[in-house]
Amino acid sequence: MVVGDFPIETDTLVVGAGPGGYVAAIRAAQSGQKVTIVEKGDLGGVCLNVGCIPSKALIEAGHKTQAAQGNADLGITTENVSVDFSKVQEWKGQVVNKLTSGVESLLKGNKADIVKGEVYFVDKNTVKVMDEKNSQTYTFNNCIIATGSTPIEIPNFKYSDRVLDSTGALNLQEIPDKMVVVGGGYIGIELGTAYANFGTEVTILEGTKEILGTFEKQLKQPVKKGLKNKNVNVVTEAMAKGVEESDDGVKVTYEVNGKEETVDADYVLVTVGRQPNTEEIGLEQVGIDVDDKGLIKIDKQCRTNVDNIYAIGDIVEGLPLAHKASYEGKVAAEAISGEKSEIDYLAIPSVVFSDPELASVGYTETEAKDAGYDVKASKFPFGANGRALSLNNTDGFMKLITRKEDGLVIGAQVAGPNASDVIAEVGLAIEAGMTAEDIALTIHAHPSLGETVMEAADVALGTPIHTM
Repeated sequence: MVVGDFPIETDTLVVGAGPGGYVAAIRAAQSGQKVTIVEKGDLGGVCLNVGCIPSKALIEAGHKTQAAQGNADLGITTENVSVDFSKVQEWKGQVVNKLTSGVESLLKGNKADIVKGEVYFVDKNTVKVMDEKNSQTYTFNNCIIATGSTPIEIPNFKYSDRVLDSTGALNLQEIPDKMVVVGGGYIGIELGTAYANFGTEVTILEGTKEILGTFEKQLKQPVKKGLKNKNVNVVTEAMAKGVEESDDGVKVTYEVNGKEETVDADYVLVTVGRQPNTEEIGLEQVGIDVDDKGLIKIDKQCRTNVDNIYAIGDIVEGLPLAHKASYEGKVAAEAISGEKSEIDYLAIPSVVFSDPELASVGYTETEAKDAGYDVKASKFPFGANGRALSLNNTDGFMKLITRKEDGLVIGAQVAGPNASDVIAEVGLAIEAGMTAEDIALTIHAHPSLGETVMEAADVALGTPIHTM
């Protein structure tokens, strides 16, 4: 890093190069702004390096392992299936490296200056960027803060070689015989399922009455069935109390129904949420409003109370989703350029890469009714879909939420194979203001999982073809 008494000037400074920051930097550069992006870690942030991408790679390797075991229903049997987990990790690393190097190329291709270091705000137009040796002052006209989040560490579960956060779980060099997962949210379910597919004996401890608390109970039933089939022990209303570590394992103590229990394992994975990275970057120097959770308050254009500073991603209100951060990054960059872009989260999907996958977009039936809509919920089972049958993967359903008065599509929930892909069509329908009739009149390829959306639209219209 260049050290000097004179500040380096830039139009837009982006702090953080995760899926929010790097997308914001590219969009700002495309709008003609001179952009500098600062990242203290690796380009791509948590998502590309130790989150979304490596976890999905590990999940896919787990699916491949399960498939290699054969399927007696299909007349396929196998013997002596083995997993070289070091090779799995090597492949996962290649996936990550390809994407992170791609981010660097995209930033450079759009003429954004990449700077390594940590940012500390001096005032509303100035920051210090520091690395291990040097410090450099940067001045800017506008700034987009995208510093992301880190896993929450709970009392009596200090992270170590045996007490893991999600990063630690993704980087294990062995398949554990036993693992305890504290927290039944989407990260705990995804990673717990992945290791169960590798043959790990998994126990999930969830403090509330239900796993995956943000999803409808009916939607979660296929996931619960899948966990049971993998011999995953799910304990709800269980309060994790503490852990004893040894050289070769852990003993986790938890309380359930007023009784203290223990479970032994090789590792314990703690996934009880994430906290925003908004401390120690000098926000108080600028007077930026932060709530009691450390989240920065923003308006519809992602602007903070300081008019030239914007915030996006995990450091603002809402679910910590990579695609939410990217979306907000585009809005902030466009707002800086004088465009009228505003955030609208109605058509933003939530996905869990469980087994089967879960996906939701727009309103649920309950949310729609609470919002005052008179709605119709129309379901179509994957068991009646030709492609799902040919995949031998029929658990789950598509549920379409439409407004009764005109058939307007306002939401959908999917539990089933490739739900993360199937949900995209409904997101587009909501964004475009389409009706159930619009979807029903759209010719879908046969056989395909996407047909479940068309079939659910037929149900909404009262003219179902492949279900009663």
